[in-house]
Amino acid sequence: MEWLDGQRIQVVPPKKPKKLTGTRFASVLGLNRWSTPFEIWCACTRTYEEPFEDTKFTIAGKAIEPKQAQYMKDAYFMRNLVTPTDIWGEDYFHKTYGDFFRETPVFGGMWDYLLIGKDGKPTTVLEMKTSQRSEDWKDDIPEYYALQAALYAYLLGVDSVIMVASFLEPGDYDNPEKFVCTGKNTITRPFLVSERYPDFEKKYVKPALKWWKDHVETGISPVYDEKKDADILKALRTNNLSPESDITAIVKEAEELKEKLDKAAADIAADEKRYKTLTDMLKKYAQGQFRDGDKQVDLGGSKYSFVMSRTDSMKVDETALKKAGLFDQYAVPKTTYTLRVKMKEEETK
Repeated sequence: MEWLDGQRIQVVPPKKPKKLTGTRFASVLGLNRWSTPFEIWCACTRTYEEPFEDTKFTIAGKAIEPKQAQYMKDAYFMRNLVTPTDIWGEDYFHKTYGDFFRETPVFGGMWDYLLIGKDGKPTTVLEMKTSQRSEDWKDDIPEYYALQAALYAYLLGVDSVIMVASFLEPGDYDNPEKFVCTGKNTITRPFLVSERYPDFEKKYVKPALKWWKDHVETGISPVYDEKKDADILKALRTNNLSPESDITAIVKEAEELKEKLDKAAADIAADEKRYKTLTDMLKKYAQGQFRDGDKQVDLGGSKYSFVMSRTDSMKVDETALKKAGLFDQYAVPKTTYTLRVKMKEEETK
C-alpha cells in the first residue's frame, strides 16, 4: 500500500473486488451520513473492513423481517409475495454467495421480498427495515434506504418499490421474537423509481460506475477524511499490508501456486540435476579459456549462448577486520526476514 498526496492511498487492484451492493450504493455517491466513500472503497478493494458481528439491531431485524412479510400478506393481501428461500431454498445465502445479481459485474446485493406477477416475473421490490428512529421517516424515506431499493428494482427491471418500516421500543430488542407488527408500529412507503428518480441511470448508476472505474479498477482511493475515517486510517497506519484480498485468500492462492510449482519441480528434478552437472563442467572449462584482458568467453550453442563472464572487484575481508579490531567500528545493524514454506506433515490420529 502506498500513501499518496492529497489524502489518498493506492493498492494493487484486486482480482475479485467486492461489489457495490445496495447498502454501499448511496455511500459512494456521498448520500449516506453513516459511511463514507473511502470506507466503501476499502471494503470493495478488500483493503480493510471490520468483520461483521451481529448486534441487537441486526438480530432484531432478522427476527422481525418475516413478521413484516406476514403483515403485508395479511393487511395488504399480498399472497404473491416471495422470499429468497422460495427461489433458492433454505440455504440461499451460501448458494448465491450473498449476491442475487451474479450476472452483473459491478452491482450486487440481496433484496428482501418481491411481488410476482401472473407471468412469474417480479413487479415490485419490498425492502424491510426496523428502527428506533421514527423521526428519520417522518417526512420521507431515508435516502440511503430508498436508493438501496431503487438499485435492486433497476437491476430487476421493475419500477415499483415498497419500503416497510417497523419502529421498535428499547424493550423490543430484548425479545424481538415477541414483536407484533401493527398499523401503529409499522408503516409502508411505496414509490416508483421513475417518479422519485426520473434520471436514475444518468444521475446515480453512471456516477457509481465512474466511481468504480476511477477508484476500484485503479486501486487509487477517493479522498479520505481524517475524522470520519479515523478508525480505518488508524488500522491502516498500524499495519499497512495491502493485499489483493484478505490474508486468508492470499495464503490459499499461494498454496495453490506452491503445489503447482512443487509438482513441476518434481517432474523435472532429474533433468535439473543433469543440467547442473553439465553447466558445472562448462564453467570449469570456460574458466581455463580466459586470457589477459578477456571479460567473457563464449562457448557457443545453436539455440542458447553459453557465455562465461568475469568481473574483477574488491571484497572486504571480514576475518581480517575482526582480527584488527575494526569490524565492530564500521558494522551497522541489519535485519533480515525469511519466509520459509514447507509441506505440512500429514496429521496422524
